[in-house]
Amino acid sequence: MHTLSDWLAHCERLHPIGIEMGLDRVREVARRLDLRFDCPVVTVAGTNGKGSTCAMFESIALQAGWKTGLYTSPHLVHFEERCRVRGEIVSAEALLPHFAAVEQARTQGGEGAGEVSLTYFEFTTLVILRLLSQAGLDVVVLEVGLGGRLDATNIVDADCAIITSIDIDHTGFLGNTRELIGFEKAGILRPGRPAVVSDPAPPASVLRHAEAIGADVWRTGTDFNISGDKQQWGWAGRGRRYSGLAYPALRGANQLVNAAGVLAAFEALRDRLPVTAQAVRTGLALVELPGRFQIVPGQPTLVLDVAHNPHSVAALAENLDAMGFFPTTHAVFGAMADKDLGQMLARISPLVDRWYFTDLPIPRAETATHLCGKWNALQMVAGGRRNVPAQAFPGPQAALDAAVAAADPADRIVVFGSFHTVGGVLQDGVPRLHAKHLG
Repeated sequence: MHTLSDWLAHCERLHPIGIEMGLDRVREVARRLDLRFDCPVVTVAGTNGKGSTCAMFESIALQAGWKTGLYTSPHLVHFEERCRVRGEIVSAEALLPHFAAVEQARTQGGEGAGEVSLTYFEFTTLVILRLLSQAGLDVVVLEVGLGGRLDATNIVDADCAIITSIDIDHTGFLGNTRELIGFEKAGILRPGRPAVVSDPAPPASVLRHAEAIGADVWRTGTDFNISGDKQQWGWAGRGRRYSGLAYPALRGANQLVNAAGVLAAFEALRDRLPVTAQAVRTGLALVELPGRFQIVPGQPTLVLDVAHNPHSVAALAENLDAMGFFPTTHAVFGAMADKDLGQMLARISPLVDRWYFTDLPIPRAETATHLCGKWNALQMVAGGRRNVPAQAFPGPQAALDAAVAAADPADRIVVFGSFHTVGGVLQDGVPRLHAKHLG
């Protein structure tokens, strides 16, 4: 295998199922690789806000002069987006020797050790962990893929864990209550080490597990607090405070909760990873993360958001509502079939005037035709107070093209749902829209 595409295709063929929870197999291959980190590791779990939290931590650390590594998933367009070193996306070529090393460790354990079967996520996680472990870094940030306790990233003992907001998602793997899901997320905590809980109302299971193992809990509202007005905000924690901070460059009211958790993590790691107030200010001002309430100026305005569960769609609806008046809001939407699609559609429906449902190139996805059916059924239940048209399209770009063709310059187009939905309209870069009505 000579290219990244070759290796990724190999990883997809290796394991009979896409997701298999458990750490035994991935831990065995990590042992064979002698995988270890010589710098602090920060692991981030949660239902929503993980990516934003990781991006803000990385941005502040870079401004403070620290050599950073970041692993995040999934990607929007290119696999390489999952790994950044010193703020830059790694090249495909840089990943290739680590794919080869993981494959050798997986297949040739030595001393009669057998071949280990790895899922796509487990294999690629080991690849990126190995790259990061050998990159001479000062801090590594790991975003949990699914859950926490049994996620492949959890083979690494976090020096500081951050748990963001927790809500109902991935019920087939994590349970169907916040308490069960919280317990899975809390699996990234370690005895005696900082455990930042930025969810303002965390499940009791998180706090119980933290207490049971003796983690050093930093809880929002107790160990750190935020305050502010429309112009600026402040943070106060154990022994340190920041005042007069500009709001994070990432848009949305929920980002302040994420930023507060990031500052708590830096305070918890201050002996090993000190940062200045200026690094905090600049880092929050410059942070970027595609697809998180990303507003793209143009005519019409384009909003991109990977909101793909009821909790994140509720946050998206609030953020859209706060944008002000638009004559018509067009929504491009595609999502996985196992999501609570009815609740998601119902939550955002008062803001949408036209729907453009899309198929996605993944077997788990709901079809655009079925999404149309769900929407029409929802309208019937609502009594048809507002006749909102819906169409089905074979892909996100086709859906977006149709929305642009129908939109006036002053309108708004929202592309949301799965990473595949947002990524599908970013294949050729960030689109700048120009409605035909401009002449």
